[in-house]
Amino acid sequence: MRRYLRILGLLACGCLSAPVLADCAASARTALEHAYCDVVAAGGRQGQPRFEDFRRNTPRVQALLLKRPARRVGVAVPEGAENAPTTKPADVPSTTTAPSSLPARPAAVSGEQAEPEPPADPVTPGLARCQLAGDRIDCPDRRFQLARNQPNHRLAEGVLAAGNRLGLATYQGDPDDEAALRRYLSDAYDRYIHKMLGIGLGGVTLSFTEFYHGYHRHRASGVEYAQRLEHTFQLLKQDKRTRAVPARLSASLPEDLAFCDIIAATVVVCDGGSENWVFVAP
Repeated sequence: MRRYLRILGLLACGCLSAPVLADCAASARTALEHAYCDVVAAGGRQGQPRFEDFRRNTPRVQALLLKRPARRVGVAVPEGAENAPTTKPADVPSTTTAPSSLPARPAAVSGEQAEPEPPADPVTPGLARCQLAGDRIDCPDRRFQLARNQPNHRLAEGVLAAGNRLGLATYQGDPDDEAALRRYLSDAYDRYIHKMLGIGLGGVTLSFTEFYHGYHRHRASGVEYAQRLEHTFQLLKQDKRTRAVPARLSASLPEDLAFCDIIAATVVVCDGGSENWVFVAP
């Protein structure tokens, strides 16, 4: 189990390197930055960008990033921040990060054309008539069951062979075109989830929040993200051939369907920031 967590950590680490927690409040300049420090200090750091990356976002995006984790740990986000002007800070380059939920995945979060979010977290339209019931999602026409890691004898023949590649395309668009980048990452993430299910590791997938932040983190380091994901996928297959993995690594479950999104006719993914849950219909 530790081996799987270590390999996934090559991509999923969202460490807050600077400033350290003790210096966060002293470095904060705005009410939203102070709220960020309060959320981190209260244990809500999972799925959050580093402080310097958080600062590069507009006030509206900062509020969206804080919305759910702040509610979980009981920290108040300054009122009206979600409707703040979308002008980016003049003293730092623009780097937009994703909110910690999949329902926002297909839409741009830069605020250029987005409407203010309603007070309540909306449920993806395709799940509006569904109910979350523990480790399943019940809908009028089908039931999605939580995906667990599968033993090798239950996998399709050849999926653990060297020839089975993740096969993500390299992003060729304008790196500053947030809408195009999100479409690319959304398509890449859908393929990644299906490939992880195929090798029997539906219980240890990255959330879209981690996937999104991972792209920006690797790009900033000069690392091609698609190649890094391919390398990690091959390592996971090698380990899967020789090591047993528990059906689940965590007993936690998503809190409500506002965290979830349909990515295929038979697959729902629920994004918890640092945790991810995949549900599959027969």
